[in-house]
Amino acid sequence: MTNLLISDAWAQAGDGGGSSLFSLLPLALIFVLFYFLLIRPQQRRSKQHKQMVAAMKTGDEVATNGGLIGRVTELDDNCVTLKVATGVNVQVQRHAIAQMMPKGVFKELDGGGKKSKGAKPSKGRTNEPAAQKAEAPPADTTADATFDESSGQHDATFENNDKSG
Repeated sequence: MTNLLISDAWAQAGDGGGSSLFSLLPLALIFVLFYFLLIRPQQRRSKQHKQMVAAMKTGDEVATNGGLIGRVTELDDNCVTLKVATGVNVQVQRHAIAQMMPKGVFKELDGGGKKSKGAKPSKGRTNEPAAQKAEAPPADTTADATFDESSGQHDATFENNDKSG
């Protein structure tokens, strides 16, 4: 009776040598694809970045990885000093330079430059910025939670239903 439910496993006579080579072919194909699409372009970008950092000289305008744009004032073996505004120098590591900017992109500001349209004071008022002025809420409103007086409870009680702590 058990022989009807379980089929016999017969040994297969086959070509074992050729199938193992074909089973490694997709793995090798994926590695070649990763090399040409990921590894090789990354190595090329790294090489170009090293050449750019090595060719950097005083007076170049650069952008850092953090987004600062400035003019190179001093160079060291490991560090670069950038002038980001009048009297403001920032020292960053050489590898933190992301790209060279075209000449004229960096415009030096001395703090007394043009102001935005929103910074003008309105007529008849003092020189306080409108965005920093805060109005006090009316005296009859409260910012805290209020309790229903009809329940007779005037203070907050908290119950811990969790028995673990």
